[in-house]
Amino acid sequence: MIAIKPIIFKKGGKQRYGKGFSREELKKVGLSFKEALKLGIPVDFRRRTVHKENVNTIKGFLKSKKAASKSKKRRKSKS
Repeated sequence: MIAIKPIIFKKGGKQRYGKGFSREELKKVGLSFKEALKLGIPVDFRRRTVHKENVNTIKGFLKSKKAASKSKKRRKSKS
C-alpha cells in the first residue's frame, strides 16, 4: 500500500507532513470523505485549509490507482 501524506505550511514558510487531507481538498478533486477513506487516503476533519500541492498529490494518487487497476484487468483477461 502506498502511503500519501499532505503537506502543511507553518509560520515562516516551513513545511511538515500533516495527519490527513482537508475536506475542501477532497471536494476539489471530486471525492467524498467516505470514498477517500475506502481508498486509503487519510482525512483530517479539523483542517480547513486548501493547498494546491495537496490537491495535485491526490490527483496523482488517483491516476496511479486507475493505471494499476487497468493493468490488473489486462493481466486477468490474457490468462
